[in-house]
Amino acid sequence: MSLRFAPALRHIALASTAAALLWAAPAHADKKDLVQKAINSQQQSFDDLARALSEAPARQMGAFSRQVIMQTVPADKQEATFKQIDAELKKYVEGALPAAKASANKAGKAVLAETLDKQFTETELRELVGILESPVLKKYQGLMPQLTGELEQKIATDARPALTPKVQASEAAIKKILDTASGGKFSEMMKQAKAAHDAAQPAPTAPAASAKK
Repeated sequence: MSLRFAPALRHIALASTAAALLWAAPAHADKKDLVQKAINSQQQSFDDLARALSEAPARQMGAFSRQVIMQTVPADKQEATFKQIDAELKKYVEGALPAAKASANKAGKAVLAETLDKQFTETELRELVGILESPVLKKYQGLMPQLTGELEQKIATDARPALTPKVQASEAAIKKILDTASGGKFSEMMKQAKAAHDAAQPAPTAPAASAKK
């Protein structure tokens, strides 16, 4: 099961926290300070991105597990199996969230800082920090699609080494639960699916024989 971060992350709108920018910046604040204040105001958005990143694989595994349980586990064992799966998914999210938050704060804030520094002047940043409804804020919001895509890529790349082992461990635990609850039917179903997939693959083409002189 591959990590599919993008669909979940696209639902997080950084601009939704723009109201947090409604405070006056001191006149002596330089550009670096203004950039940092704008970034600090987005902390909730970074936390939301991290949670979405952590929960996306759990939702995928949960949906897959539910389908398998309904198809292979006896009715009298389904409720208990659902609870086991839910506990495993909760454990995964709790374990993955700190790593995702660390990546969001490191990679995500770096992307946002670079974008703000390149795209806004010091005067524009002061307006962005101090004014909620302004042409500058519209400019900032207009950059969101591009910025969100960069955030998705940077955070996912940075977090993948820490999250992939956790996903794999959780998948293995869930497969064991499903196989035990189904009396081995899950393993047999997976073998059949793999055999069908392999059979559908085209046969390798033999290399053409060289022409005789």
